[in-house]
Amino acid sequence: MTQAPPAPEAARRRHDREIVALAVPAFGALVAEPLFVMADSAIVGHLGTAQLAGLGVASALLTTAVSVFVFLAYATTAAVARRVGAGDLRAAIRQGMDGIWLALLLGVVVIASVLPTAPALVELFGASHTAAPYATTYLRISSLGIPAMLIALASTGVLRGLQDTKTPLYVAVGGFVANAALNAGLVYGAGLGIAGSAWGTVIAQFGMAAVYLFVVVRGARKHGASLRPDAAGIRACAQAGAPLLVRTLSLRTILMIATAVAARLGDADMAAHQIILSLWSLLAFALDAIAIAGQAIIGRYLGANDAQGAREACRRMVQWGIASGVVLGLLVIAARPIFLPLFTSDSAVQNTALPALVLVAVSQPISGVVFVLDGVLMGAGDGPYLAWAMVLTLALFTPVALLVPTLGGGLTALWGAMTLMMSVRMLTLWLRSHSGRWIVTGATR
Repeated sequence: MTQAPPAPEAARRRHDREIVALAVPAFGALVAEPLFVMADSAIVGHLGTAQLAGLGVASALLTTAVSVFVFLAYATTAAVARRVGAGDLRAAIRQGMDGIWLALLLGVVVIASVLPTAPALVELFGASHTAAPYATTYLRISSLGIPAMLIALASTGVLRGLQDTKTPLYVAVGGFVANAALNAGLVYGAGLGIAGSAWGTVIAQFGMAAVYLFVVVRGARKHGASLRPDAAGIRACAQAGAPLLVRTLSLRTILMIATAVAARLGDADMAAHQIILSLWSLLAFALDAIAIAGQAIIGRYLGANDAQGAREACRRMVQWGIASGVVLGLLVIAARPIFLPLFTSDSAVQNTALPALVLVAVSQPISGVVFVLDGVLMGAGDGPYLAWAMVLTLALFTPVALLVPTLGGGLTALWGAMTLMMSVRMLTLWLRSHSGRWIVTGATR
């Protein structure tokens, strides 16, 4: 007679099934964002080094303008998942609608801020006189798509909280294909240059937002959730996301400092940095797929008052993060001969990027732990700790990065500072996860 597997083994298999079911589709959806940038980089890169450097500066600014509001996805995922665990789907979707309305309001504010200040922002980043015009053009046009990007973030959070990562995958694949086709057609076919790349991305983003809204609104009507804006709900959503806003602002400041330092090293270093940063973002989002699963799973367990299940899921996801980091690092090393020529034919840019590429590869297991534990604590609603830990990391990273131009070492030294930053994050997150203070059960934290 076949014996049933021991309880710990059965629990591991259950968690593995949950992680795979959510993380595999989430991976496809998450990589769409860096793939958007990578597609733009590949298309614009063949226009010239100055255009690619300009895209690098503009992309960093644009990504910052959007990513500071990533709490629209993360906080919404955790809040919706808790209510799903408690069995209240109507309240879960209603809370998600508050996040979508907040996203629309924030998008309008960001556009109003970016359009008139684009040249000053580009100059602040230290773009060269040859790259600055391209950066300004791309930034101004692409900023028009910010409301669509924020609505997509909030809608994705709703669906993840409902344990649905397949719909975001389908939308992301469609958006990536549309973005690549529009970029190629407008940049080369229509002869619009870097402006064509920006317009193609904006059109694709609004298409994705429209699909997300259709899906969420259909779910709201099915469960009887109101679609109207609720001032109290929007305020509560903003307050819950405030600590994650601090956390994300600190992280984006780190990336902005890194890009500003790279820009001051020269166009070749800036172009190489843009290529490496695109890869780093792709790898980060790939690892974050497990973290997304963690947000949804941890939130659901805590909402259902299952603290033990949350602990077991956390341990298993860390193991997945380490293993995934090792695999991704090996893939980067193996693919390095073909990766760099894909983005540029400039040998100076390729030679500058290669050592930094190796650093990114060897640090992937560290990144795996960081992204998984970040997702676990977000799923638990442990935003205040995440905010404090990231501010500490920023304080340690900033002086190290700013000394790179003075002490030498170029782009390799800069990415050494980035590796140090990830190591500090791993330490702070590991200490919190082992303390158990993040475990708070119930439909709301």
